[in-house]
Amino acid sequence: MRVAALGGGHGLAASLGAVRRYASDVTAVVSVADDGGSSGRLRAALGIPAPGDLRKSLVALAEPGSVWARTFEHRFDAGELTGHALGNLVLAALAETTGDFAAAVDHAAQLLGCDGRVLPATSGPVVLEAECSDGTRLRGQVAIVHGGPVARISFEPADPPTPPAVLEALAGADQLVIGPGSLFTSVLAVSAVPAVREAIAAASATRVYVCNLRTDPETTGFEVADHVSALARHGVAVDVVLCDPGSLPRGHLEVACVERPVALDDGSAHDPVRLADALAGLVG
Repeated sequence: MRVAALGGGHGLAASLGAVRRYASDVTAVVSVADDGGSSGRLRAALGIPAPGDLRKSLVALAEPGSVWARTFEHRFDAGELTGHALGNLVLAALAETTGDFAAAVDHAAQLLGCDGRVLPATSGPVVLEAECSDGTRLRGQVAIVHGGPVARISFEPADPPTPPAVLEALAGADQLVIGPGSLFTSVLAVSAVPAVREAIAAASATRVYVCNLRTDPETTGFEVADHVSALARHGVAVDVVLCDPGSLPRGHLEVACVERPVALDDGSAHDPVRLADALAGLVG
């Protein structure tokens, strides 16, 4: 069973925690568009893609109980390193040592004993740009996250290069898991990258969109159908939407929708065990 999961942040980490329970071959395709916090500082200083979401995915796939995984998440709170996660610094150092950012992530995965591969969606830094529902234009992930309902995103450069390994993983997968996560700044920040979008469209795998449990400033007032419409507006095709019964209103959906209890009991996030059971049943 070969599964590729696409997205970023805590949402992708949750889906990876689920996918590794039923898949024998796991690939994470991760957003590198973050321009805030530790990632933003390292981007500005070193000109590298944002490492933070890659770090989260590496930790999600790390050997259970790994001291290295816990250490990668350690965040300094004093001196010039305040706010930096150690894993981000390690990825930055590996990138400078190897001269290849994707290779740096592979070396970090070996260090952590990862059960799967983690790949950046683009080979170099990318800037997100957005048009909001009221016509306002925003630049940068942080500005978009706090800028209100979004209608469309784009990239600078417009067609950023994607590592060949990403396209190979998408072409060879039995299932593609898209989301959960912030729709525009995590999910579409990966799946709408032109080369990735084309690979998703051409894939023979079952394409599952795991919908969020609630709205956020990017998606104020959105129903599940609005999420799917946004994906389609950006050329991202899916075969089925997976929703929790207690989450967002469905709206009028033109793709198959499967409802399963996939949230934690308190509804705060997706439960990896429940999500694994639901996703395993959707492999074409």
